[in-house]
Amino acid sequence: MLDLLLRDVRALTMNPHHPTAHTIGVLGGRIVGVDEEIADLPARQVIDGGGAVVTPGFADSHNHMVWYGLSLAELDLSGCRSAEELYDLVAAKAAELPSDGWVIGSGYDDFVIGGHPDRARLDRAGGGRPVWLKHRSAHMCVASTEILAKAGVLDGSARVPEGGVVERDAEGSPTGLLAEQAQQLVDALVKPYPVEELVAAIGRAATRYAAEGLTHVTEAGIGGGWIGHSPAEAAAYQLARQRGELPLRVELMPANEVLHQVGPDAFGLDLGLRSGFGDEFLRIGPMKIFTDGALSSRTAAVTDPFHGHGGHGVLGDDPVVLRERILTAHRGGWRIAAHAIGDRAIDLTLEAFEQAQREVPRPDARHRIEHSAMVRPDQLSRMAALGVIPVPQSRFLYEIGDTMIGAVGDEREPWLYRHRSFLDAGLVVPGSSDRPCVSNGAPLLGMRAMVDRTTKAGRVLAPDERVDAVEALRAYTTHAAWAAGQEHQRGQIAAGMFADLVLLDADPTTVPVSEIGDIDVRATFVAGRAVHGADEFAEVPT
Repeated sequence: MLDLLLRDVRALTMNPHHPTAHTIGVLGGRIVGVDEEIADLPARQVIDGGGAVVTPGFADSHNHMVWYGLSLAELDLSGCRSAEELYDLVAAKAAELPSDGWVIGSGYDDFVIGGHPDRARLDRAGGGRPVWLKHRSAHMCVASTEILAKAGVLDGSARVPEGGVVERDAEGSPTGLLAEQAQQLVDALVKPYPVEELVAAIGRAATRYAAEGLTHVTEAGIGGGWIGHSPAEAAAYQLARQRGELPLRVELMPANEVLHQVGPDAFGLDLGLRSGFGDEFLRIGPMKIFTDGALSSRTAAVTDPFHGHGGHGVLGDDPVVLRERILTAHRGGWRIAAHAIGDRAIDLTLEAFEQAQREVPRPDARHRIEHSAMVRPDQLSRMAALGVIPVPQSRFLYEIGDTMIGAVGDEREPWLYRHRSFLDAGLVVPGSSDRPCVSNGAPLLGMRAMVDRTTKAGRVLAPDERVDAVEALRAYTTHAAWAAGQEHQRGQIAAGMFADLVLLDADPTTVPVSEIGDIDVRATFVAGRAVHGADEFAEVPT
């Protein structure tokens, strides 16, 4: 007997051998068949979909779930349209806090408000309280005088980490802007976060994600560096799952800083743990390493200088150190996820991958380049030869596309956040958001961006990189599964696959492009259990 029979649906199975279906059978958390394969089987629960469109569960291959969950409890600055509006919000929040309370906000956009917040204005708005505001890109933040003093920035006692930038004015005084690894100077004052606080953040994020149709996410960096919130971050995920507050499947990327030699012949986490350890709901994925910064902050490592700005960005560390970390992780059996945005950083990453494969061949390692934001034409064939997985974020095209064009100029625009070129080169391209680095990372909005590639100002960015809506859906389903090495378990509606399903009120592959992001997610199922929209559909008496 089936656990669940889902009938009267229009399923886009993503299975080339059976592309559509009207009935789906589930047993033990997995799909056992569709249509005639299960037509005569009884079921404990029968749900009438009423003609709803069903797709495999969506996956986000690069997000920061804890970070996003924490941001939901912080002062939201993403809607600020002027510096004055930002200062007013800071002042209002400060008035609610004790004299030593921290004002923490996130999501401000210097492009929109006309520059980064001024330190002196923050001091006044905060009434002397510590004020810490995080840029929407997460690659920069602004700190008030109180925080800079505590961090040792003002008296010069702070040691700025390699790859970090402390901005100074013409007189050499810190402006309050900290970029890339320099953000660790503030992090050190507030971290590690208590595990209970992280569990709460995971729960907040998971609720949002399930409502958007997400059934699997990859947490892009935990445990160390400026993206880690606690050495016990994995424990927070484990506890959230134990309590039933983690309804999604999660793959965790440990930051490279927490990997180390474990005995004479193993490299990884304590006990020799590495990529692949875990189960169907929570497991260890690739090692995450930063090789450069971001385009919005002009800290991405580029070959030619930034347009109208000069400078070639910064690498995440000494290139020799970065290369050796990648080589060591590869030798230790790890999958590797290298954050590389600028073409110079991508060169360094590809050279390291090439050397690693020469020394210790692992043809199906499935190493990744997170973002792959600025890829020259000559780099495409190198990526294809290595089987590297590019992980771009299409929603960035809308959110910060105009800023990116301003950074690199019209000549390099065709290199930005490619998609069609990757596919034509034979590469797999998974969908992802990098949330909370975008204000709305919902998968359906990401799909729309893949198809129209339109910026906020209405410019179509690199139109030759557009893909159709079917390819966009594939990015968030089958390609995302392949990127995680789980193509035999999820990404399709077929026998043996996880019963992770999304029920929609319209077909994202046939509606007008402008309406893809407006499609309503009516229900989300993980392992055959509704984690969103449980009351949306009537159960048929059996």
